[in-house]
Amino acid sequence: MADLSVHLPEVTLQNPVMPASGTAAYGQEMAQSFDLQQLGAFVIKSTTLETRAGNPRPTTAETTGGWLNAIGLKNPGLKAVLSEKLPWLAQTVPHLPIVASVAGATEAEYLTVAEKLAAAPQVSWLEINISCPNVDQGGLAFGTNPQLVEDLTRQIVQRVQKPVFMKLTPNVTDIVPIAQAAERGGAAGLTMINTLTGLGFDLSTRQPVLAHGTGGLSGRAIHPLAIRMIRQVRTVSRLPIIGVGGVFTAEDVLEMFIAGANAVQVGAASYGQGDACLRIIQDLPPAMARYNITSLQGLADQILDQVGPKA
Repeated sequence: MADLSVHLPEVTLQNPVMPASGTAAYGQEMAQSFDLQQLGAFVIKSTTLETRAGNPRPTTAETTGGWLNAIGLKNPGLKAVLSEKLPWLAQTVPHLPIVASVAGATEAEYLTVAEKLAAAPQVSWLEINISCPNVDQGGLAFGTNPQLVEDLTRQIVQRVQKPVFMKLTPNVTDIVPIAQAAERGGAAGLTMINTLTGLGFDLSTRQPVLAHGTGGLSGRAIHPLAIRMIRQVRTVSRLPIIGVGGVFTAEDVLEMFIAGANAVQVGAASYGQGDACLRIIQDLPPAMARYNITSLQGLADQILDQVGPKA
Protein backbone atom coordinates (compact mmCIF):
# COMPACT_ATOMS: atom_id res chain seq x y z
CA MET A 1 0.00 0.00 0.00
CA ALA A 2 1.28 3.46 -0.93
CA ASP A 3 1.55 5.89 1.97
CA LEU A 4 0.49 9.34 0.74
CA SER A 5 0.71 11.09 4.12
CA VAL A 6 3.20 13.90 4.65
CA HIS A 7 4.29 15.90 7.69
CA LEU A 8 4.29 19.69 7.81
CA PRO A 9 4.81 21.87 10.89
CA GLU A 10 2.14 21.03 13.50
CA VAL A 11 0.03 18.98 11.06
CA THR A 12 0.08 15.69 9.17
CA LEU A 13 -1.75 15.66 5.83
CA GLN A 14 -3.42 12.50 4.52
CA ASN A 15 -1.98 13.34 1.10
CA PRO A 16 0.17 16.19 -0.26
CA VAL A 17 -2.35 17.75 -2.67
CA MET A 18 -4.16 21.06 -2.15
CA PRO A 19 -5.51 23.75 -4.50
CA ALA A 20 -3.33 26.79 -5.06
CA SER A 21 -4.64 29.98 -3.53
CA GLY A 22 -7.24 31.70 -5.68
CA THR A 23 -7.89 28.76 -7.99
CA ALA A 24 -10.72 27.31 -5.90
CA ALA A 25 -11.87 30.49 -4.10
CA TYR A 26 -13.37 29.29 -0.81
CA GLY A 27 -14.34 25.79 -1.89
CA GLN A 28 -18.04 26.03 -2.71
CA GLU A 29 -17.65 25.43 -6.43
CA MET A 30 -15.00 22.74 -6.06
CA ALA A 31 -17.21 20.96 -3.53
CA GLN A 32 -19.72 20.38 -6.34
CA SER A 33 -17.14 18.21 -8.13
CA PHE A 34 -15.96 16.04 -5.22
CA ASP A 35 -15.78 15.77 -1.44
CA LEU A 36 -13.18 18.31 -0.32
CA GLN A 37 -12.33 16.08 2.63
CA GLN A 38 -10.32 13.96 0.18
CA LEU A 39 -7.78 16.75 -0.23
CA GLY A 40 -4.61 17.03 1.81
CA ALA A 41 -5.49 20.64 2.73
CA PHE A 42 -7.44 23.58 1.33
CA VAL A 43 -5.89 26.98 0.57
CA ILE A 44 -8.33 29.88 0.53
CA LYS A 45 -8.15 32.86 -1.80
CA SER A 46 -5.67 35.56 -0.77
CA THR A 47 -7.42 37.86 1.69
CA THR A 48 -6.92 41.59 2.19
CA LEU A 49 -8.25 43.85 4.92
CA GLU A 50 -10.98 45.40 2.79
CA THR A 51 -13.02 44.09 -0.14
CA ARG A 52 -11.12 44.27 -3.41
CA ALA A 53 -12.90 44.32 -6.76
CA GLY A 54 -9.78 43.24 -8.63
CA ASN A 55 -8.64 44.37 -12.05
CA PRO A 56 -10.93 45.24 -14.98
CA ARG A 57 -11.82 42.50 -17.47
CA PRO A 58 -10.54 40.67 -19.39
CA THR A 59 -8.49 39.19 -16.57
CA THR A 60 -7.55 35.82 -18.10
CA ALA A 61 -6.30 34.61 -21.45
CA GLU A 62 -5.01 31.29 -22.72
CA THR A 63 -1.48 31.40 -24.05
CA THR A 64 1.35 29.10 -25.11
CA GLY A 65 1.70 26.36 -22.51
CA GLY A 66 -0.61 27.94 -19.98
CA TRP A 67 -2.68 30.92 -18.91
CA LEU A 68 -2.14 34.61 -18.30
CA ASN A 69 -4.18 36.06 -15.46
CA ALA A 70 -4.44 39.44 -13.80
CA ILE A 71 -7.29 38.92 -11.35
CA GLY A 72 -5.77 41.47 -9.00
CA LEU A 73 -6.40 39.82 -5.61
CA LYS A 74 -10.18 40.09 -5.93
CA ASN A 75 -11.67 38.99 -2.59
CA PRO A 76 -14.54 39.85 -0.22
CA GLY A 77 -12.28 41.20 2.51
CA LEU A 78 -11.26 40.01 5.95
CA LYS A 79 -14.60 40.50 7.71
CA ALA A 80 -16.51 38.34 5.20
CA VAL A 81 -13.84 35.64 5.21
CA LEU A 82 -13.97 35.40 9.01
CA SER A 83 -17.75 35.54 9.30
CA GLU A 84 -18.81 33.55 6.22
CA LYS A 85 -16.10 31.71 4.29
CA LEU A 86 -14.13 30.05 7.08
CA PRO A 87 -17.26 28.98 9.01
CA TRP A 88 -18.61 27.33 5.84
CA LEU A 89 -15.39 25.37 5.44
CA ALA A 90 -15.40 24.41 9.13
CA GLN A 91 -18.93 23.05 8.81
CA THR A 92 -18.42 21.35 5.45
CA VAL A 93 -14.95 19.84 6.01
CA PRO A 94 -14.34 19.96 9.77
CA HIS A 95 -11.27 17.70 9.65
CA LEU A 96 -9.54 19.27 6.64
CA PRO A 97 -6.53 21.53 7.34
CA ILE A 98 -7.29 25.05 6.11
CA VAL A 99 -4.54 27.37 4.89
CA ALA A 100 -5.24 31.11 5.06
CA SER A 101 -3.55 33.15 2.34
CA VAL A 102 -2.65 36.67 3.48
CA ALA A 103 -2.13 39.65 1.16
CA GLY A 104 -1.76 43.38 1.59
CA ALA A 105 -0.65 46.67 0.12
CA THR A 106 1.27 47.76 3.22
CA GLU A 107 3.16 46.14 6.07
CA ALA A 108 0.41 47.18 8.49
CA GLU A 109 -2.24 45.51 6.36
CA TYR A 110 -0.25 42.27 6.17
CA LEU A 111 0.15 42.24 9.95
CA THR A 112 -3.51 42.95 10.70
CA VAL A 113 -4.83 40.33 8.28
CA ALA A 114 -2.29 37.76 9.44
CA GLU A 115 -3.16 38.24 13.12
CA LYS A 116 -6.91 37.99 12.52
CA LEU A 117 -6.73 34.94 10.26
CA ALA A 118 -4.25 33.13 12.52
CA ALA A 119 -6.68 33.56 15.42
CA ALA A 120 -9.44 31.73 13.50
CA PRO A 121 -9.73 28.18 14.91
CA GLN A 122 -10.29 26.70 11.45
CA VAL A 123 -6.88 27.86 10.17
CA SER A 124 -3.94 25.42 10.38
CA TRP A 125 -1.24 27.70 8.96
CA LEU A 126 -0.76 30.99 7.15
CA GLU A 127 0.57 31.47 3.64
CA ILE A 128 1.87 35.00 3.13
CA ASN A 129 1.44 36.09 -0.47
CA ILE A 130 4.39 38.41 -1.12
CA SER A 131 4.55 37.42 -4.77
CA CYS A 132 1.42 38.51 -6.64
CA PRO A 133 2.53 40.21 -9.89
CA ASN A 134 -0.90 41.63 -10.74
CA VAL A 135 -1.37 44.43 -8.21
CA ASP A 136 0.02 47.93 -8.19
CA GLN A 137 0.83 47.94 -4.47
CA GLY A 138 2.14 45.16 -2.22
CA GLY A 139 2.92 41.77 -3.70
CA LEU A 140 6.17 41.95 -5.63
CA ALA A 141 7.15 45.19 -3.88
CA PHE A 142 7.75 43.03 -0.81
CA GLY A 143 8.72 39.72 -2.37
CA THR A 144 11.70 40.83 -4.45
CA ASN A 145 13.62 42.54 -1.64
CA PRO A 146 15.40 40.17 0.78
CA GLN A 147 15.49 42.67 3.63
CA LEU A 148 11.78 43.45 3.33
CA VAL A 149 11.02 39.71 3.18
CA GLU A 150 13.05 39.06 6.32
CA ASP A 151 11.52 41.96 8.23
CA LEU A 152 7.93 41.19 7.25
CA THR A 153 8.36 37.49 8.00
CA ARG A 154 9.80 38.22 11.43
CA GLN A 155 7.03 40.64 12.34
CA ILE A 156 4.29 38.22 11.32
CA VAL A 157 5.93 35.27 13.08
CA GLN A 158 6.21 37.30 16.29
CA ARG A 159 2.50 38.14 16.21
CA VAL A 160 0.84 34.82 15.39
CA GLN A 161 0.67 31.38 16.98
CA LYS A 162 0.33 29.40 13.72
CA PRO A 163 3.07 28.25 11.31
CA VAL A 164 3.91 30.85 8.68
CA PHE A 165 4.77 29.86 5.09
CA MET A 166 6.09 32.59 2.80
CA LYS A 167 4.98 32.35 -0.84
CA LEU A 168 7.94 33.27 -3.03
CA THR A 169 7.99 34.96 -6.40
CA PRO A 170 9.99 33.58 -9.35
CA ASN A 171 10.29 37.11 -10.75
CA VAL A 172 13.79 37.59 -9.39
CA THR A 173 17.29 36.97 -10.68
CA ASP A 174 18.01 34.50 -7.87
CA ILE A 175 15.32 33.04 -5.61
CA VAL A 176 17.80 31.64 -3.07
CA PRO A 177 18.50 34.93 -1.22
CA ILE A 178 14.72 35.50 -0.92
CA ALA A 179 14.22 32.02 0.57
CA GLN A 180 17.11 32.54 2.97
CA ALA A 181 15.67 35.88 4.05
CA ALA A 182 12.34 34.23 4.85
CA GLU A 183 14.16 31.56 6.85
CA ARG A 184 16.12 34.16 8.81
CA GLY A 185 12.84 35.86 9.58
CA GLY A 186 11.53 32.68 11.20
CA ALA A 187 9.31 31.20 8.48
CA ALA A 188 8.11 27.68 9.21
CA GLY A 189 8.13 26.88 5.50
CA LEU A 190 8.01 28.15 1.92
CA THR A 191 5.49 27.98 -0.90
CA MET A 192 7.07 28.26 -4.34
CA ILE A 193 6.58 29.40 -6.96
CA ASN A 194 3.95 31.98 -7.85
CA THR A 195 3.27 32.99 -11.45
CA LEU A 196 5.81 34.63 -13.76
CA THR A 197 5.03 38.04 -15.21
CA GLY A 198 4.02 37.75 -18.86
CA LEU A 199 2.44 39.76 -21.65
CA GLY A 200 0.33 38.87 -24.67
CA PHE A 201 -1.11 40.93 -27.54
CA ASP A 202 -4.25 40.67 -29.62
CA LEU A 203 -3.01 40.88 -33.21
CA SER A 204 -6.23 42.45 -34.51
CA THR A 205 -6.36 45.30 -31.99
CA ARG A 206 -2.61 45.44 -31.27
CA GLN A 207 -3.53 45.83 -27.61
CA PRO A 208 -2.68 43.58 -24.65
CA VAL A 209 -5.02 40.62 -24.26
CA LEU A 210 -5.47 41.51 -20.58
CA ALA A 211 -6.97 44.83 -19.52
CA HIS A 212 -4.25 45.16 -16.88
CA GLY A 213 -1.56 44.70 -19.54
CA THR A 214 0.81 42.23 -17.93
CA GLY A 215 -0.38 39.15 -16.07
CA GLY A 216 0.87 36.10 -14.25
CA LEU A 217 1.81 33.09 -16.39
CA SER A 218 0.69 29.75 -14.96
CA GLY A 219 0.32 26.25 -16.35
CA ARG A 220 2.55 23.57 -17.81
CA ALA A 221 5.05 26.09 -19.16
CA ILE A 222 6.28 27.07 -15.70
CA HIS A 223 6.68 23.54 -14.28
CA PRO A 224 10.40 23.14 -15.19
CA LEU A 225 11.10 26.56 -13.68
CA ALA A 226 9.37 25.62 -10.45
CA ILE A 227 11.33 22.36 -10.32
CA ARG A 228 14.61 24.19 -10.83
CA MET A 229 13.90 26.78 -8.15
CA ILE A 230 12.69 24.23 -5.60
CA ARG A 231 15.88 22.25 -6.06
CA GLN A 232 17.99 25.43 -5.72
CA VAL A 233 16.34 26.27 -2.41
CA ARG A 234 16.41 22.69 -1.15
CA THR A 235 20.19 22.63 -1.48
CA VAL A 236 20.52 25.50 1.03
CA SER A 237 17.50 25.07 3.31
CA ARG A 238 15.80 22.33 5.32
CA LEU A 239 12.52 24.27 5.58
CA PRO A 240 9.42 22.43 4.33
CA ILE A 241 8.56 23.46 0.77
CA ILE A 242 5.11 23.40 -0.80
CA GLY A 243 5.71 23.16 -4.54
CA VAL A 244 3.38 24.86 -6.99
CA GLY A 245 3.68 25.48 -10.70
CA GLY A 246 2.36 23.37 -13.57
CA VAL A 247 1.23 20.36 -11.53
CA PHE A 248 -1.17 18.43 -13.78
CA THR A 249 -0.38 14.77 -13.07
CA ALA A 250 0.74 12.40 -10.33
CA GLU A 251 4.11 12.25 -12.07
CA ASP A 252 4.39 16.03 -11.71
CA VAL A 253 3.84 15.61 -7.97
CA LEU A 254 6.60 13.02 -7.75
CA GLU A 255 8.95 15.26 -9.69
CA MET A 256 8.23 18.08 -7.24
CA PHE A 257 9.15 15.75 -4.37
CA ILE A 258 12.36 14.66 -6.07
CA ALA A 259 13.25 18.34 -6.49
CA GLY A 260 12.77 18.84 -2.76
CA ALA A 261 9.08 19.60 -2.09
CA ASN A 262 7.12 18.25 0.88
CA ALA A 263 3.63 18.91 -0.53
CA VAL A 264 2.11 20.42 -3.68
CA GLN A 265 -0.52 22.86 -4.83
CA VAL A 266 -2.58 22.52 -8.01
CA GLY A 267 -3.66 25.61 -9.89
CA ALA A 268 -4.13 25.83 -13.65
CA ALA A 269 -5.01 22.14 -13.94
CA SER A 270 -8.31 22.93 -12.22
CA TYR A 271 -9.38 25.42 -14.90
CA GLY A 272 -12.24 23.60 -16.62
CA GLN A 273 -11.57 20.44 -14.57
CA GLY A 274 -12.94 20.96 -11.10
CA ASP A 275 -11.87 17.49 -9.98
CA ALA A 276 -8.23 17.82 -11.08
CA CYS A 277 -6.93 17.61 -7.50
CA LEU A 278 -8.92 14.46 -6.83
CA ARG A 279 -7.74 12.83 -10.05
CA ILE A 280 -4.12 13.52 -9.16
CA ILE A 281 -4.62 12.07 -5.67
CA GLN A 282 -6.20 8.93 -7.10
CA ASP A 283 -3.38 8.54 -9.63
CA LEU A 284 -0.62 8.82 -7.03
CA PRO A 285 -0.63 5.19 -5.72
CA PRO A 286 -0.18 3.55 -9.16
CA ALA A 287 2.40 6.18 -10.15
CA MET A 288 4.33 5.54 -6.94
CA ALA A 289 4.22 1.81 -7.60
CA ARG A 290 5.68 2.29 -11.09
CA TYR A 291 8.69 4.08 -9.60
CA ASN A 292 9.08 1.88 -6.51
CA ILE A 293 8.04 4.62 -4.08
CA THR A 294 6.22 3.35 -1.01
CA SER A 295 6.03 6.54 1.07
CA LEU A 296 5.93 10.20 0.04
CA GLN A 297 7.25 11.29 3.41
CA GLY A 298 10.04 8.76 3.04
CA LEU A 299 10.86 10.16 -0.39
CA ALA A 300 10.93 13.72 0.96
CA ASP A 301 13.22 12.67 3.81
CA GLN A 302 15.51 10.82 1.41
CA ILE A 303 15.85 13.82 -0.90
CA LEU A 304 16.51 16.14 2.03
CA ASP A 305 19.28 13.88 3.28
CA GLN A 306 20.79 13.70 -0.22
CA VAL A 307 20.75 17.32 -1.32
CA GLY A 308 19.80 19.46 1.66
CA PRO A 309 22.20 21.11 4.10
CA LYS A 310 23.21 19.05 7.10
CA ALA A 311 20.97 19.35 10.14
